[in-house]
Amino acid sequence: MHTTILVTGGTGYIGSWVVKYLLEEGKTVRVAVRSLENRKKYKHLQEIAEKSAGTLEFLEADLLKEGSFDEAAKGCDAVIHMASPFKLSIKNPEKELIEPALAGTANVLSAVNKAETVKKVVLTSSVAAIYGDAADMKRKGLSEFTEQIFNDSSSIKNQPYSFSKVLAEKKAWEIHDAQNRWDMAVVNPSFVMGPPLTPHSESESITFMRTILSGAYSSGAPDLNFGFVDVRDVARAHIAALHNQEAQGRFILSNTSLSILELTALIRKHYGKRYKLPHRRIPKVLMYAIGWMFGLSLHFIKNNVGIPLDFNNSRSKQILAIQYTPFESTVVDMIDALEKITLSRKE
Repeated sequence: MHTTILVTGGTGYIGSWVVKYLLEEGKTVRVAVRSLENRKKYKHLQEIAEKSAGTLEFLEADLLKEGSFDEAAKGCDAVIHMASPFKLSIKNPEKELIEPALAGTANVLSAVNKAETVKKVVLTSSVAAIYGDAADMKRKGLSEFTEQIFNDSSSIKNQPYSFSKVLAEKKAWEIHDAQNRWDMAVVNPSFVMGPPLTPHSESESITFMRTILSGAYSSGAPDLNFGFVDVRDVARAHIAALHNQEAQGRFILSNTSLSILELTALIRKHYGKRYKLPHRRIPKVLMYAIGWMFGLSLHFIKNNVGIPLDFNNSRSKQILAIQYTPFESTVVDMIDALEKITLSRKE
C-alpha cells in the first residue's frame, strides 16, 4: 500500500478532494504549492488535516522549473500529478497553456524517474485529450468516445486547451514507456461539476456555473452538449487508480451527457425562479451571427453546436469500481456550496 503520496495541484478544485480522501485514509500527503506564503490557497487543507488521521506536508515547486519537484518526490511511494492550467480565456496559448502543461509533465515525471521509491503515477488528463470537437465522433464513425481514441482535431489555433491536454498526456506516456519501474494510470474526466472545498478555487467549472446562475443565458442557451462528472467521483477515481494494481492505462470519467438547456432545467427543478435561466435554445443559424458574444468562433460553432456527445465509462466502473453520484445531487450540492460562499463573503 502507498503511504506517502506527492500531489501536485492539490490545492485546486479536484485536488482538494483528492487530498481530503487521502488524509482520511491516514496517508502522508505532500502537496506541492507555488508559494508557501500564499496561505489562503491551502488553509482549507490544513483544517481538513486537523480532523483527519493522515499527515499533511507542503513544499514549494514550480511546474516550469526543471528539478523543482525532485526533493518533493524523494521517498514517496506514489505521485498524483494534477497541476495543469485550465484556462479558456487566453491571449497566448503557447505561454499560458502548452508550455506549462508540457514542461510541468516533463518536470514532475523527471522527478519520478529520480525517486526510486515511486511505484505508481496517477495523471489527471481530460476527455479533451480524447476529442477536440463534438463532430469528431461522427467523423470517426463512433457512437461514443472510448479510451482508445486520441484527440487529432485540436491545434494551437483550434481548441488550444484541448491541444495542450493531448500533448501533455502523450508526453507522459512517452516518459512512462521509456522506463519499467513505475506504472501509470491516466484519469480523463469530462466537465467536472460539484461542490468546491475552498472559496478560493479558480476553476473554470465554477466560473461556468456562476455564469449560468448570473442570468447570462436567460434569453437563450447555446445548443452545446457536455459530458459531466462529479468532482468527488473524479477524486475517488484517483484514489482507486492509486491503490488498484490493475488500474493502468486510461479511464474516462463521465456520468451523463447533457446540453446547457438540460442542465438549467435541473437547476430550475430545484431552485424555481431564484435564478434567471433560459427556456429555449438559440438556433444554430443564429449562433453564427452572435457566437462572438459567447466567445465562440465560427469553426467551433460548426463543429460543436447542436452535435451530441457520448462517452463510454465502463472501464471506470469495472476496474475503479466507481459508482457515479446522481447528477442532480452534483448540481444541487454545487449550487448550495456556491451560495454559502457568496453569503460568507457578504458577511
